[in-house]
Amino acid sequence: MERINVLICAGTGCTSSNSPAIEAEFERWIAQFGLEKEVKIVKTGCFGLCQKGPIVAIHPDRVFYCQVKPEDVHEIVSEHLYKGRRVERLEMHDIDEETKDKIFNIDKIRFYAKQQRIALRNCGVINPEDIMEYIARDGYMALGKVLTEMTPQQVVDEIMASGLRGRGGGGFPTGRKWQFALNEKNDEKYVICNADEGDPGAFMDRSILEGDPHAVLEAMAIAGYAIGSHHGYIYIRAEYPIAVDRLKIAIRQAEENGLLGKNILGTGFDFTLEIRLGAGAFVCGEETALIASIEGKRGMPTPKPPFPAVKGVWGKPTIINNVETFANVAQIINNGAAWFKSIGTEKSSGTKVFALGGKVVNTGLVEVPMGTTLREVIYEIGGGCPNNKRFKAVQTGGPSGGCLTEADLDSPIDFDTLIAKGSMMGSGGMIVMDEDNCMVDIARFYMDFIVDESCGKCTPCRVGTKRLLELLTDICEGRGTLETIDELERLSYSIKDTALCGLGQTAPNPVLSTLRFFKDEYIAHVVDKKCPAKVCKALLEYTIDPDTCRKCSLCAKGCPVGAITGVPGKEPYKIDTEKCIKCGACMNACHFNAISLG
Repeated sequence: MERINVLICAGTGCTSSNSPAIEAEFERWIAQFGLEKEVKIVKTGCFGLCQKGPIVAIHPDRVFYCQVKPEDVHEIVSEHLYKGRRVERLEMHDIDEETKDKIFNIDKIRFYAKQQRIALRNCGVINPEDIMEYIARDGYMALGKVLTEMTPQQVVDEIMASGLRGRGGGGFPTGRKWQFALNEKNDEKYVICNADEGDPGAFMDRSILEGDPHAVLEAMAIAGYAIGSHHGYIYIRAEYPIAVDRLKIAIRQAEENGLLGKNILGTGFDFTLEIRLGAGAFVCGEETALIASIEGKRGMPTPKPPFPAVKGVWGKPTIINNVETFANVAQIINNGAAWFKSIGTEKSSGTKVFALGGKVVNTGLVEVPMGTTLREVIYEIGGGCPNNKRFKAVQTGGPSGGCLTEADLDSPIDFDTLIAKGSMMGSGGMIVMDEDNCMVDIARFYMDFIVDESCGKCTPCRVGTKRLLELLTDICEGRGTLETIDELERLSYSIKDTALCGLGQTAPNPVLSTLRFFKDEYIAHVVDKKCPAKVCKALLEYTIDPDTCRKCSLCAKGCPVGAITGVPGKEPYKIDTEKCIKCGACMNACHFNAISLG
């Protein structure tokens, strides 16, 4: 029996940072020190703190080593595993604000201290490719319980009583959706897991599937029993190869152990699962477009009703929940609806996983109880903006959401509060922006994404979003007027009111929220022809201060288009703004801070 486990993150982030080479080095040095019988190497899913990856955790010592490189492994093995001495230079720590001492206790490190892991409970803890490790953590206990002790209606009632709402963006009560499907009388019904995670900067669902795939498989089987379904689909984008491979392994292992397939646990209940790969179209995150894609058709939404719970895939009753929603189900069955209901707020039970990114010190996966404030997530968990920059806004809900400002930092994070403030929970992307971000450019970025991802079925989305992008581009490039801003606002409301599906209906949200909170930036762009954040290239102007210029000619030598003239050692240099392509080469070349950007 091994006395030490070396847990190595094998999620996408750390894998791209060379964690497989780190694993190989551990195997090599553990063998050289003769520790094979004492040390076990475990590949895990994401630990959450992606900013510090690759991460290696040593248990039972509860030591987390950060930003580990292959060349660090020899020291960890020789010092920690062989001699029992921690390698402090690599160890994850915080600084006590009062004493300035280092804090090594993982439970007291700010990134983890305020988190409560339910959906992520096994990520970074178990080997996702070994079903026995999942079973050792009470895996498939919930499935066994519902198949032997509960009726389908009792299962639905438990999920209903828990208050679990869909974590994919809409926040629809999960139990109610299951009840609709249970009530339908049909010889065939289907369960679908929506793993088509497409928001920019979002990686919650991918990380759950990479780190704990069996939690989703178990929940889908429970859902199948609850509504009377015997087959399910996991719809996942092909850009998630690690998640796809681990799902395939998990399905095979579950079938081999009698936990999927025919006569599960000898109860007579059959449930099979099939993976369907999506091509990465954002619109296929919408239920009816996803169903069309599974059926082999082009992913385009259809009007509702009928809703999928009545007429879904192949025309049969179908429930669709996203990955994170399913990841909560087994824990609700095991611990009871009252336990889950006690976490979070009255109308938003449980926890929520966020992909925290952008201008924040600690980027990564965060799972907090509903009702936690934005300030707690951004500053206490995220560590605030780097380099003491001023916080400006946070975008929640991705392209479908909106920006919230400093005035909203003490707002609780729950479904209804965010919608009331003009944003939304979405699937859980949370992008932080600081003083260096231009909010007009941010709106343009999201609209550019939406234009690319629109399926084109309805005119408001196909034509309207393209026109919004044109207007935003005009503003960013100095062609905008006050009338442009008025047209932008009118068109945004028209698209919201007339688009066919959720993609089009929420597409104007980033525009409307930035107009609401940062209209002064729009006005600066169209009236002063200036970008206050100095981001929009067409509105920038490089100038040389004649009093500071050393007449050294470095800037002129660095200019690729000959826009800078002057006489070395005799007269200050000048920039011809007509020729200048605003590449910044002159500013990089100047050692005396004589060139400014305005």
